[in-house]
Amino acid sequence: MAELEGKPALATTTTVFDQGKLPFTSKKVETSNGDDSTSSPPPKPLLIVTPTTSGQYPVILFLHGFYLRTCFYSQLLEHISSHGYIVVAPQLYLYIPSSGLEEIESAAKVTDWLSSGLQPQLPENVEANLQKLALAGHSRGGKAAFALALGYAKTSLIFSVLLSIDPVAGCTKCCRTQPHILTYVPRSFNLSIPVTVIGTGLGPEQKNCLSPPCAPEGLNHDEFFNECKPPCAHFVAKDYGHMDMLNDDPSGIVGELSGCMCVNGKGPRDAMRRSVGGIAVAFSKAYLEDESGDFVAILADPSLAPAKLEPVEFIEE
Repeated sequence: MAELEGKPALATTTTVFDQGKLPFTSKKVETSNGDDSTSSPPPKPLLIVTPTTSGQYPVILFLHGFYLRTCFYSQLLEHISSHGYIVVAPQLYLYIPSSGLEEIESAAKVTDWLSSGLQPQLPENVEANLQKLALAGHSRGGKAAFALALGYAKTSLIFSVLLSIDPVAGCTKCCRTQPHILTYVPRSFNLSIPVTVIGTGLGPEQKNCLSPPCAPEGLNHDEFFNECKPPCAHFVAKDYGHMDMLNDDPSGIVGELSGCMCVNGKGPRDAMRRSVGGIAVAFSKAYLEDESGDFVAILADPSLAPAKLEPVEFIEE
């Protein structure tokens, strides 16, 4: 674990907000082998984004938001992968959202599959390092990532870090998704791994009178961070909304709905995606690879990010 407290920023600029230098490829893996008998099929369809340059890379398991598709995150996941990470994004459900507990169980099954199933799906000479395994998620998937890390479903692998992007625990306090992991007690999460929470300033705002806010007060990033134990960081993209880290034009009816249900920022989504992707890379480098310079630089000067970050909080052990 990197020790960050008291360290000066090692750079006045950082490249994590730009696309990395590594070429990458995206691959969809279905739950059926087809003619491929060399690997076991995953329990859920996957989008795998991986570097193609020979080497060993950490792995990030990414859980999508409510009713969203993994392909909606392709530009964000490609940004992260280009910096040297294998990103595995399972499609946990399609037309009928599963219960919260079923969702977490499915994520656990995908995690267990990684040990035997991931390597055959990667390019030649690219190796997955499952000793450096990160867990990430957005919206309801951000809450599911917390629940999985908290042990609501058992896995054979150990997560080293947790990244939650605008997590949401329900549409109102009386309509929370199972399991109810929020306790409203500061630092109460029983987690011993570093956590970064990224929130949006416009998530708590209501788009119209017919729909609730996409990230309501008391159920969003603020409370999730409040219940994290150190080391933990909290970044808020003040001028952006709950869906602004998705691709510019998500496809299909679901994609169109994702753009009209939540308040959106007025700035380009590219700035939000690069900010989220850059923070994800810097955080992962700091705590998976003991390269803390970029993360320290962002904490010291949040204006390095393309999107305005306010506030930025960091609590060290």
